Amino acid sequence: MILHELIDYPTLRLIWWALLGVLLIGFAVTDGFDLGVGALLPFVGRTDGERRVAINAIGATWEGNQVWLILGGGAIFAAWPPLYAVSFSGFYLAMFVVLAALILRPVGFKYRGKRDDPRWRGAWDWALFAGGFVPALIFGVAVGNVLQGVPFYLTPEYGIRYEGSFFGLLNPFALLCGLLSLSMLVMHGGAWLSLKASGVVAGRGRRYGSAAALLALCLFALCGVLVAGGGIGGYRITSPIDMAGPSAPLLKSVTREGASWLANYATYPWMIAAPVAGFVGLVGALLGLRAGREVSTLLFSKLANFGIIATAGVSMFPFLLPSSLDPRSSLTVWDSSSSHLTLFIMLVATVIFLPIVLAYTAWVYRVLWGKVSEDSLAKSADSY
Repeated sequence: MILHELIDYPTLRLIWWALLGVLLIGFAVTDGFDLGVGALLPFVGRTDGERRVAINAIGATWEGNQVWLILGGGAIFAAWPPLYAVSFSGFYLAMFVVLAALILRPVGFKYRGKRDDPRWRGAWDWALFAGGFVPALIFGVAVGNVLQGVPFYLTPEYGIRYEGSFFGLLNPFALLCGLLSLSMLVMHGGAWLSLKASGVVAGRGRRYGSAAALLALCLFALCGVLVAGGGIGGYRITSPIDMAGPSAPLLKSVTREGASWLANYATYPWMIAAPVAGFVGLVGALLGLRAGREVSTLLFSKLANFGIIATAGVSMFPFLLPSSLDPRSSLTVWDSSSSHLTLFIMLVATVIFLPIVLAYTAWVYRVLWGKVSEDSLAKSADSY
């Protein structure tokens, strides 16, 4: 037996679908609070010292946290090449905006303290705000568009034709999902400031974070109502599914039906755990922020991130990227992956290196544990 045949092709495809979710959720629960703190910066810090407390609450870990986004992009490129080709080309301008905002963040961290000038530092503070606000919003907008279907189709030769536009992405449901993403990550940032910051910065983080948690709770419920009511049409495969078949999306038949995204919950009842986790996490984070609890609040916030993102993933399964122009061109777990051998080699590498990444991340957080205050920053020569 050839080594890679120890795990069959459908199982490897399923594993990599789950691993992609793990990487994206990993980004949300780690770098998500960095984005949230950035979006909160003008509101939780009213003096230079207070803003420095907020910045340094994430300053030691943000670089490592954003590695999860890079890993997610790499996983899409290597495990799901058609998904990478369609999404990165179709969403090119939106991704450019996100990239520009993310570039502002390291520049803001490094250059803010170069001059002791209020106008200079204020300009970089707004850059840090943009670096948190813009990606948090656009990531949700992207998910909202994916749930509705993306305007692309595949030619008989499997050429990609995308007929959307940047402003077409900014439709009402997508913006609703964008606001959900933004409020979720602002809540996460508030929970992190409650744990990591001190004094008035932590207090304001709790106040704004609890407001964001309440908003996220309402928006998550509203999105669910729209999906359940058929206002956002789902997709369903109507032809027999060959889970070990070739990566050739045009071989299947797909229909678009209202409320199809709920079908998986009847077929696989355990999937209801995802939205339940989302609601439980949001309620727990809201109550924790209002009560001033720290560790449990952050854990509930992480649970909310997990539940909300997982809800989108399990609702769409096995779809990865539905096509609104030609549903048959939709990309799914079973017809858009790399080869059996490629997925196996990637899995071996992941089994070896992912635990190392997790162990190093845990060690970094352990070493850098503790609250940030204006007094502690005054004693540190390495702070931002």
